[in-house]
Amino acid sequence: MKSNEIRSKFLEFFESKKHQIVPSAPMVIKDDPTLMFTNAGMNQFKEYFLGNATPKNTRATDTQKCLRVSGKHNDLEEVGKDTYHHTMFEMLGNWSFGDYFKKEAIAWAWELLTEVFKVNPEILYVTIFEGDEEDGIGKDEEAYNFWKEIVPEERILLGNKKDNFWEMGDQGPCGPASEIHIDIRSEEE
Repeated sequence: MKSNEIRSKFLEFFESKKHQIVPSAPMVIKDDPTLMFTNAGMNQFKEYFLGNATPKNTRATDTQKCLRVSGKHNDLEEVGKDTYHHTMFEMLGNWSFGDYFKKEAIAWAWELLTEVFKVNPEILYVTIFEGDEEDGIGKDEEAYNFWKEIVPEERILLGNKKDNFWEMGDQGPCGPASEIHIDIRSEEE
């Protein structure tokens, strides 16, 4: 499948779930002195998450061009060491501004991958946040329980704060993250 088809199917899928399609924000941010470049798909929605503005629609979907060469998520040190860290990439996103949460996000992600993109569910694994004793944060039981309704428990893996807890800075949105991973190894591997 070519990138244009992936992009179109993604946006159409979330539009069918009542999301407004919004254009990608510029890579160079002009009115935000806290960011040099757009480094995450949520940048253009920052004012909504901080409560400084009200969105026109409680659901949005976009395809955002991102450049990670500075700030907390500086991927320069990781580029070339693995298969998924890049300095410039496109992030496909679906956003809820106080409308839906984990249950719908998890169900729709699974539906998109297995029914729209036709990824074999037998090679999909998910991760949830295992908790962090030092910071007094418990395991993400809510996501774990939603995933148990979809995948066998042996394919739900625990991830630490580095891999399964999202935060952009000292303030703003943060919290446990859940990810879907595709195992593309051969049977021998």
